[in-house]
Amino acid sequence: MARQYFGTDGIRGEVGTPPITPDFVMRLGYASGKVLAQAEPSAANRPTVLIGKDTRISGYMLEAALEAGFSAAGVDVMLAGPMPTPAVAYLTRALRLSAGVVISASHNPFQDNGIKFFSAQGNKLQDAVELAIEAALELPMSCVSSHKLGKARRLDDARGRYIEFCKSTFPNELDLRGLKLVIDCAHGAAYHIAPDVFHELGAEVVAIGNQPNGFNINDGHGATQPATLAAAVQTHRADLGIALDGDADRLLMVDASGRIFNGDELLYVMVKDRLANGGIAGAVGTLMTNMAVEAAFGEMGVGFARAKVGDRYVLELLHERGWEVGGEGSGHLLVLDKHTTGDGIISALQILSALRRSGATLSAITSELTLWPQTLLNVKIKPGFDWQSNGDLLSARARAESDLGASGRVLIRPSGTEPLLRVMVEARDAGLARRLAENIASCIPD
Repeated sequence: MARQYFGTDGIRGEVGTPPITPDFVMRLGYASGKVLAQAEPSAANRPTVLIGKDTRISGYMLEAALEAGFSAAGVDVMLAGPMPTPAVAYLTRALRLSAGVVISASHNPFQDNGIKFFSAQGNKLQDAVELAIEAALELPMSCVSSHKLGKARRLDDARGRYIEFCKSTFPNELDLRGLKLVIDCAHGAAYHIAPDVFHELGAEVVAIGNQPNGFNINDGHGATQPATLAAAVQTHRADLGIALDGDADRLLMVDASGRIFNGDELLYVMVKDRLANGGIAGAVGTLMTNMAVEAAFGEMGVGFARAKVGDRYVLELLHERGWEVGGEGSGHLLVLDKHTTGDGIISALQILSALRRSGATLSAITSELTLWPQTLLNVKIKPGFDWQSNGDLLSARARAESDLGASGRVLIRPSGTEPLLRVMVEARDAGLARRLAENIASCIPD
């Protein structure tokens, strides 16, 4: 059965436009609360849900709507306030709660927002649970009797708990003394957390993008705008820069020269470090992962598999293969022996520990990896546009694939969170990749 509301990363959209409206979100809280209550029917196991959010102005409204819906369903609520998405996953599991909910649209601008759920184990919900919630949304909303209403309280030590958890994933025998780091928090959920994690491990920290006002999340800062970090690293003469996105589950890094390292390169660093320190069976990328990474892993004797685009699919394939490390070029990186979900802070700590163990710089440790040029174009599409039956678009793709032969590839896919069609062309020649991608994009109707 197709999902009506849930995409690859929860429910997301523009605030004030269905489904991101207070009435729908209240019904979502009620529907998901009823599903949770059915899973825990005993009065001794009253369902309790943790709600965290990023720094968008709309978070206040949506948090109140969710809280009302859960209370009406007889579910207790703990409020964590602004917290990274992976922090909610961790705290849900650590506190033995029924579920975690994050109010965030990740890397999107402040006008957007979304709702994503974590299970009691800190994993994204299974499809069957999301379908059960969607089925419950079709039923009338009511309210439990007054003596069964859910209660709400604030989790005052959420920040400190999560900081200590992040630090615990860094090797005890190592520290960050002598390193000067610029941390770009994207004016997002990690603004009051990430700088402290790296400082408490010994680094000198310069924090930027750490002044959220409700409207500036991801605006000119963070993993989607890494040029800001690159300039700051050079201005402050730092050793490295770390860029997170609005909900801190993405990571990009910058070295002292201002060079930006994407998720594919950071995945390569983690795999190379594990290979040198105990071994690694394999890693998971996506359909977008650079072909140079796949070739490098093959030469290293490390297995590699591609999942559909989206960290939930990377996670599924990791579980299927029994592997621990995977990620996307966008900076979603998964390290399953450290956390159940992608975490920008923890991923950065894995890279820093690799650099400390090897004594090498990012440039040196990636010197044998030369990424193939990729051109990625995001083209707005009209609702309901069926690109797979558009003759002009399919012909342009076929011509591009013929021109590339074995020296490149074409990938066309719809965004799971926005009304966009993503056109990617990868080739050994950057100019050819750009030209072919633009030719394909020109066939998409306005």
